[in-house]
Amino acid sequence: MAQVKLAVVYYSSTGSNYKLATIAAEAAKQAGAEVKVLKVGELAPEEAIASNPAWKKHYEETKDTVPTATPADLEWADAIIFSAPTRFGNVPAQMKQFFDLCGGLWAQGKLANKVVSAMSSAQNAHGGQEQTVQAIYTTMYHWGAIVVAPGYTDNSIFVAGGNPYGTSVTVDADGNFAEDVTGAVEHQAKRTIQVAGWVKAGLNQ
Repeated sequence: MAQVKLAVVYYSSTGSNYKLATIAAEAAKQAGAEVKVLKVGELAPEEAIASNPAWKKHYEETKDTVPTATPADLEWADAIIFSAPTRFGNVPAQMKQFFDLCGGLWAQGKLANKVVSAMSSAQNAHGGQEQTVQAIYTTMYHWGAIVVAPGYTDNSIFVAGGNPYGTSVTVDADGNFAEDVTGAVEHQAKRTIQVAGWVKAGLNQ
């Protein structure tokens, strides 16, 4: 089976979704995938970033070390895992802008049949994580992508809080995790790679 190319595309202010992205990326590499970890561009003004020490710290740590995602990265990928915090039960403006920038690829049909999964975070257990994952999937349906949710296909899903749509985690103001989601993220990533491998093999027949 041909090697799957995975883009892990995230937005993170204090680092929570960066952590999720890196866990997913490592698991995908272990599953044999070629992986890119990419952040979406920051839109917040510098004064907003500077007002939160954890946000400023993470921004400075990753601004020159993690590449910024472009539509070309999605064209390259066979599979995509998105990770973003919830903002009022929806995706952050930064992630939404990135989706909007992909309109050209969408119009050319180049986002159809991408295998996609999503993860999220919030500062309380019922802070909109599931709705944020669903919001990402709504865009994916418009793209014609193939959504791969973790469902309840592994016990790690229950350990992480039982979100069948995509791994989600509760975090504090400094981005620390309240749940042990490592196993769930690893399973979700490997499941995404497995399905992408099937799809890629089928498309190449």
